Parts: sequence; C-alpha cells; structure tokens
Amino acid sequence: MMEEYRGVWVFMEQNEGEIEGVSLELLGAGRKLADKLDVALAGVLLGDGVKELCSKVIEYGADEVYVIDHPVLKDYRTESYMKGVIHLAEKYKPEIFLYGATPNGKDLASAVATDLSTGLTADTTMLDVDLEKRLLEASRPAFGGNIMATILCKKHRPQMATVRPKVMKALEPDANRQGKVMEEEIPLKEEDMRTKVLKIVKDVTKKASLADAHVIVCGGKGMGDAQKFELIHELANTIGASVGGTRDVVEAGWLPHEMQIGQTGETVTPKIYFAIGISGAIQHVVGMKNSEFIIAINKDPNAPIFDVATYGIVGDALEIVPKLIQQFKEIRKEEGGEISYA
Repeated sequence: MMEEYRGVWVFMEQNEGEIEGVSLELLGAGRKLADKLDVALAGVLLGDGVKELCSKVIEYGADEVYVIDHPVLKDYRTESYMKGVIHLAEKYKPEIFLYGATPNGKDLASAVATDLSTGLTADTTMLDVDLEKRLLEASRPAFGGNIMATILCKKHRPQMATVRPKVMKALEPDANRQGKVMEEEIPLKEEDMRTKVLKIVKDVTKKASLADAHVIVCGGKGMGDAQKFELIHELANTIGASVGGTRDVVEAGWLPHEMQIGQTGETVTPKIYFAIGISGAIQHVVGMKNSEFIIAINKDPNAPIFDVATYGIVGDALEIVPKLIQQFKEIRKEEGGEISYA
C-alpha cells in the first residue's frame, strides 16, 4: 500500500496573510528531496483569504499548491487545521510531509501523525532520502547533543518531520516559475468547533531575537568563569553585535536561556559569527552552522568547531579577545565611530 504514496509536501504556515520564513526554508529543502525522488513538491496552504499566497509558494520552489480557503480557518486551531490537513493527506497520499518546528507547526504535526497512525521526527536538523527504499532520513542530535540520530519511518506513510527555523535555506524566489493550484473544500462549521478564538494579544515587549541578528559573538565555557565572560560582552559592544552562549554557559548562570544558541536554544544564521572558547559539540553546531562567516577561537587545534569555521585562530581566548577589542576600537575611530560589515 505504501506504493500509493508519492510526493513531498510542506505545510505552509501563515500568520495574518504572511507566510512564515521556516515554511519557505522548507520548500528549499523539500525541493532537493523531491528532485532526488523524481516527484512533485507541493505546498499545503490553509487559512481565510489566502489564495493570493499561492503564487509566492510556487515562486519559492513548489510545483503544486493545495489550498483550503475557509472563514473557519482564519485563526489557527488544532481541530480545524487538523481536519483540513488530514482530508488532503488521505485524498492525495504524500510520502513525505514537512512542518516548521514552530508552536503551531509542532502542535499540528503531532495531531496529524496521531490521527494518520504514522511516525513523526521532531526538531530535525538534517534531511535526506534513501532512494532505493524511498525512506526519509531525518537526523537530529540525541543524548544531549553527543551523537546524531537518523530516524526512519519504515512501515507507515506519510513520513513526517518538523524542522527548526533557520536550519534550512530558502531558494531564491523565481517569479517566472509555473505551478498548479488545487482548491479544496471541506465542510467546516464554526458551531462544530470545540474551541473558540476570543482574542489575540500580541507581545509588544518581546526583545529582538538572536535569530534576527546580523553579527553574533558567542562564548563558551572555555572563557573560564562569569567574570572573564565579560570579554564577550565587551567585544560585542565594540563591534555592535549581539551576545550568545552555549548550553554550558547558560546552565552555569552566565547568560539567560533566551541567549542560548544550539539545539535547545536559538538557531541563528548571521552574516558573521564569532565562536569563542567553544569546542564545537553537535548540539551547538546545529544552531549556527549556516552562518555566512564563522570565526572560531580555541586553544585546542583539534576542536571540532574548526571543522565548520571559515577562519580559525588557535590560542587562548583570554589573550586574543582583548587584542581584537583593541583593534576594533582603532577601526571604529578610523571609521568615525561605526564598523561597516558590507
């Protein structure tokens, strides 16, 4: 029966008429999987007044878009969205179905997996396929980030996974791409919904996320202690960067959890990433490996962080960072107080 299932699908999460970035990133990853399997890539779009978003889904790599446009789908609710997705999955039978690992994406994926009696890999950081067996190879750190586990769903379809934002890369949009839009209708009634959206309150106090930072200075336990870690803050202040830390740093109380980078923290893709006093454990690397330029400083020449670094400096961070701070201060004077990263 699994031979009936074909195609790669991506759930296109949208909020107030805007497609979430992680969904566009997953279209890029899905495109690679679909091309390997020689099948179509489809976006699944649910909401109210969302038909106009179909063209954007196609521009970012989809061959097809399945859309259910209904007033009951205006705001996300597990029940209504689950009914829509299950209707489509049972009718068209995709072999792979990807979701963003957002609060709504994880909620929906787990509900759909339960109803369809299939497997779900959470917080995936790498995706590939076994062409011979047509198996999705969904990999993620395990055992506290000490190993990478590749999880297979051999006996059930669709094969499903959630993927964290910023882990994959979106394709460049192509306005000339052509695709097919399939509009579906399902009988949804507001009075049948067991939950009601009474009011949506936006958090206007939330600070800027590390995920949006262009330059990040991240420190690890190699800095020694909380007092010496202040060098990380000083360097960041000097160059106008955001500060981040590893899990060990957060657990030691040197930084709050919202400043943690890695599998259990933020996933970031800045233009420049300083990894200082960081060994390069898998748990951390998966959260920053897609940075454009990675500059690593570590006294161990065999530290795994150098495997992903663009530039590496072997030496004691407590000696090197003060010199960097001084050099950047001199550059700021020459540049009139600002450092350009163009």
